[in-house]
Amino acid sequence: MGFAQYRWAGSTVRRSGRQRCARFSQRLTALAIGSSFLGLTWAASPSQAQIGRSCQIDAREVTEKETLRKAAFGGDAAALDDYQEMLDRHATLVNECRDRTWPQTQAIWLRLYPCDAKPGVLEHVLDRIANQGYNEVYVEVFYDSQVLLPQADNPTPWESVVRTPGSENVDLLAEAIAKGQERGLKVYAWLFTLNFGYTYGQRSDRQQVLARNGYGQTTLTAVDDSSAEFDRSEHSYAEQAFIDPYDAQARHDYSWLVYSVLKRQPDGVLFDYVRYPRRSGAESVVSRVQDLWIYGDAAKQALYQRASNEKGRALIERFLSQGYVTPNDLDTVNRLYPHEREPMWQGRDVSKPVQQQLWYLSVAHAVQGILDFLAVAAEPVQRQGLASGAVFFPYGNQAVGEGGFDSRLQPWDRFPSSMQWHPMVYGVCGDTSCITEQLQRVLDYAPQGTQVIPAIAGDWGESTSNRPSLDAQMDAIRRMAPQINRVSHFAYSWQEPEDDRQRKFCSLN
Repeated sequence: MGFAQYRWAGSTVRRSGRQRCARFSQRLTALAIGSSFLGLTWAASPSQAQIGRSCQIDAREVTEKETLRKAAFGGDAAALDDYQEMLDRHATLVNECRDRTWPQTQAIWLRLYPCDAKPGVLEHVLDRIANQGYNEVYVEVFYDSQVLLPQADNPTPWESVVRTPGSENVDLLAEAIAKGQERGLKVYAWLFTLNFGYTYGQRSDRQQVLARNGYGQTTLTAVDDSSAEFDRSEHSYAEQAFIDPYDAQARHDYSWLVYSVLKRQPDGVLFDYVRYPRRSGAESVVSRVQDLWIYGDAAKQALYQRASNEKGRALIERFLSQGYVTPNDLDTVNRLYPHEREPMWQGRDVSKPVQQQLWYLSVAHAVQGILDFLAVAAEPVQRQGLASGAVFFPYGNQAVGEGGFDSRLQPWDRFPSSMQWHPMVYGVCGDTSCITEQLQRVLDYAPQGTQVIPAIAGDWGESTSNRPSLDAQMDAIRRMAPQINRVSHFAYSWQEPEDDRQRKFCSLN
């Protein structure tokens, strides 16, 4: 849906044929039958299945496989053969079980560390994932100004995750994809998108790429530790550098990243941080043009080009620089361009006040930058026939008060229905009601045929920090939306905190 296809009606944006008053982004087996022979927990039928830890490998087989893994990487050739045979058998069993058990796809989010390059470590991690009945894994490839590419083959402006001398050819992404698939897992590459990271934001040759607001700030100077989004459930970090999505250099840098990822042949690519940063307190709402991240040179020039005549351009320029326009400004542009009639720009409704129309134009422009950047990023993925998906917060697109919007300006209701939608339904309210409420909001907006794959956070079998267990959340999702048959869990580090901690802080040498 193009920029000009949205009609601004006061504080309401209407989308033809959909929700009656859509605001842009609101506004703009009765028993689980254990089989020691199969080593799996089966569910007799979807209607009878116990929702939760289904399709897990039997504990005795898990122990045997781990023993074989250690022996195999200790040099025992016979153990290696037995280990490989068990991997193949378990991959078949888990995927056959998933075909019969809700959800048909059960995915988990995973971050890798340099020590995962040690012999047998990555195998250990992926075995634990497969043992728990997962058949997809989303491997974090780009985050915090780092990429999961080998130093010897990293054409991007970001540092490689593995930087230990002598490990220049270590390709953890390629290894994770191959070894995951060997275990029956589909492996997706999971990338930050508009958040290019702190180190990138410090580069002297990339300062023009950074997003800027009307106060001359970048997201690094505007977001400090006290006001930054730092929520474990959001997987966010205090040091963030968001870029101007209209900037050609930003698109060029990101295209190299996507190209390099696709060389490793993942099963799909997920785009995260498809938005602007979330601020706190009063700054969590944008209500003035200066609050918008559209003051980078590329974004400003693209906004000026949305004018349809010289009067329109002049008013847009004045609105950006002043934050408002006055009757005197209108008189001035009328005198400057007497041959033109009304000031015009894309989507202008001449029956509405000029200043209001300029505000909605500016918000729409900020949003369109996000959508355009996502489209450019996803195009080579889709061209190869691979799955692509966008990760988002269900309330990241909401209107707030009179004329205000959530500072993330995340237009997920306009993400292509050809992409997977991965809403992070991370609501915390002591039970599952806020989780199903968030998911229902997404389903209300999703066009027919859109593949919605909710991401839920937590741990198996127990509540954490007022958050219900994964079992309880999945049960609630299935009862509310039985048509959904794919779910993901954030994250491996939550389920295996000690293993994650040891891998994170160990030395590769």
